[in-house]
Amino acid sequence: MNFRIGNGYDVHRLVPGRPLIIGGVRIPWEKGLQGHSDADVLLHALCDALLGAAALGDIGHHFPPSGDTWRGADSRRFLTRTAGLLRNEGWLVQNMDATIVAERPKMAPYISAMRGVISEDLGIDISAVNIKATTTEGLGFCGREEGIAAWVSVLITNLEL
Repeated sequence: MNFRIGNGYDVHRLVPGRPLIIGGVRIPWEKGLQGHSDADVLLHALCDALLGAAALGDIGHHFPPSGDTWRGADSRRFLTRTAGLLRNEGWLVQNMDATIVAERPKMAPYISAMRGVISEDLGIDISAVNIKATTTEGLGFCGREEGIAAWVSVLITNLEL
């Protein structure tokens, strides 16, 4: 059995007038994340981790921010397409572990729903999806509430290799 590990990172600026969507879940907040798509930092980092583990490039290659194709897109579309790319190559997602970095809003009330979205979109058991949240205790751009970041690690396996 072939095992591979992937890591992903994403960050987006917080701005007024945009919805805040993280992990495919809309979070009521005074600001949202700025980006070409819905700017879902968690799903973007997850896609990069999966693509990296399978040596299939990165999210910018598959879903370029140029042009109108992906403008305003729901990042769940990115995740389901990424999952399909991995399946086509014979890869199975074994688990993922994520950390969201945000001073506010608190993520704890939404983590269960995020886990459900990711489990559904990847077609894996919810027990294989872990999401944590932390602050930076007021330090850096996340601490100043200028943006939100996410880190994701994944393990994938391929029985064919």
